[in-house]
Order: sequence, then structure tokens, then C-alpha cells
Amino acid sequence: MKRRHILPLLAAPFLLPRLGMTQGWPGGTVRIIVPFAPGSFTDISARLLSQELTAQLGQSVVVENRGGAGGTLGATAAARAAPDGLTLLLTDNSFAISPALYPSMPYDALADLVQVSRIANSPSILLVRPSLGARDLNAVLEMAKARPGELSFGSGGQGSSAHLAMELLLNVTGTRMLHVPFRGVAAAISEVISGRVDMAIASLASGVAHVRAGTLLGLDVTGARRAAALPVVPTFIEAGQPRYDMMYWWGVAAPKGTPEAVITRLNAEIATALRSPKLVEAFAAAGAVPAHSTPAEMSAHVAREVALWREVVRRAGVKLE
Repeated sequence: MKRRHILPLLAAPFLLPRLGMTQGWPGGTVRIIVPFAPGSFTDISARLLSQELTAQLGQSVVVENRGGAGGTLGATAAARAAPDGLTLLLTDNSFAISPALYPSMPYDALADLVQVSRIANSPSILLVRPSLGARDLNAVLEMAKARPGELSFGSGGQGSSAHLAMELLLNVTGTRMLHVPFRGVAAAISEVISGRVDMAIASLASGVAHVRAGTLLGLDVTGARRAAALPVVPTFIEAGQPRYDMMYWWGVAAPKGTPEAVITRLNAEIATALRSPKLVEAFAAAGAVPAHSTPAEMSAHVAREVALWREVVRRAGVKLE
């Protein structure tokens, strides 16, 4: 057999998977619903992902911001959309927190949306005003136990991820502090910098610049190892609190009933997108790390998160005002 006949036969097995992936994909514009206003890392990550997917799929992938009610308005829109592969939801921890906060949800977080993949993780970081005089977590805990309910912590609002992240730490360490809610975690961090609030827990993305500038102390980060963005800051494990491991995460979901073939294809395309140097660099600048998962892994993760935050909300007696 001649060489020109052999080469196509050798190439054929490698072409089949790619050819199979192009079959059955819905035509039209794909929209990624972000349940928050523009400017958050959730929004930024969605736009970065949409650019990569547009190039990979050969069709438009656009971002649609639908903020409100702690992310439930956008999630509701995604859950009620046609399961045709043209509507996706990109959300974060709030997706798993909302079922514990809202007594009547317009959708079932575990049943009405299909998880596609995680896309990123970011550690939590404990931020403390320098004038507090505490240089490590043990010093903070000693102060809190000596003066129950007097030390204050800020958050992005009642029931926000920053609020519940601290409630989880208080639960794990058996301490009490005064919660001071603000309109967004950026405002809470500003109050810590000013010295009017003692501390806050936020994503590494929200705190890294302030720690580098010296306006805040970063005492500890979550995760099994120190964050590359702040290698001098120890982990909560190093500080003797291995049970505290609140990580910020972001993931993609689709309406229930979306064809399995579309979910499988999208999961593979997300894996490819997360290897893009441009995306990796942008995530790193924000203190986040690309993190792909299978749909089953992400579904199990969300279920664990829903159970965790229900318990935290119950123990802390958190109610929306």
C-alpha cells in the first residue's frame, strides 16, 4: 500500500473523537448567566471563559449579568431556561449558601441544575488591622476568648460568604465576635484598614493587594499549602486549625435536562480553556487557581457545601434582615 493511502488510515483513529464532539452541538449563541453585577471575580472569570469557549466552539459565547437576592435571581433564570445547551450558569459559594438562607427558593439547587465543572479555587485569608496587636491566629483567639463578643469582624452583608466564612471559624474555634455587615466585602475591608473594624475573612483575591501594601495583616490562608501569591502567610493548618478549610470556588452549571452529550462536550471544552496561558495568568493575578472537575465530582462538592452551610447558618442563628 502506498504511503499516501497509509497516512489517512493512521490518522483516522485520532480524528474520530474530535469529529464525534462536533456532532449534536446546538447552534446559536451560548449565554453564561452570572448572578452578580459586573466587576466581581465571578464576572471576570465568566468573561475569560467565554472568550476561550468562543474560539474553541466556533460560535458566540456571551456573558449576561443578572444580579440580585444573593445570586438567586440569576440562578433562577438559568434553572428555568430551556435545557438546550445554550444557557449556562457560572456561580460561586453563594449558590450553596442560598438554600440555607432563603426559606422558600424558586429552584432546587441540587435538582434543577446540572453541574458541569468547577473552574477555579481561591483560598480564604484572615485579614486583621495591624493596630490590633495580634500577629498570629492564636493571639486573635486568645483575645476573643478573653473578651467574648467584643472583637469585631466585617463582612459583605448578613448571610454573605464572608460572613459565614467567619461564623465557621468561630464555630470551629469556640469563640464569639461582633458581626458588622457592610454593602460588599470591599467596604468591609476598607473599614478594617481604617481601624474601625478588627478583622475580616475574604477571598485571597480580595485581600492580596492590601497585605502586600502592608495596610492589613494576612494571618492565615486556607488550603493544604501556602498560597503562591502570598507565600509568607501560613496556612490555618500550620496555625493548628486543620478543621477550618473554607475555600472560595467557582463553577459552571446547566439547566436540568441538558443532554448528557452536551454536558460531556462542555466539560471537555472547559478543561481545554482552563489550560489557556492567558486565562491561567489572569486567574493567578486575582489569587485564583484553575480547577477542573468532572460533573459528578462537582455535583458531590455542591451537595457537601449545601449541607455544610445549612449547619453553619443553623448554629449561628443567621437570619436575613
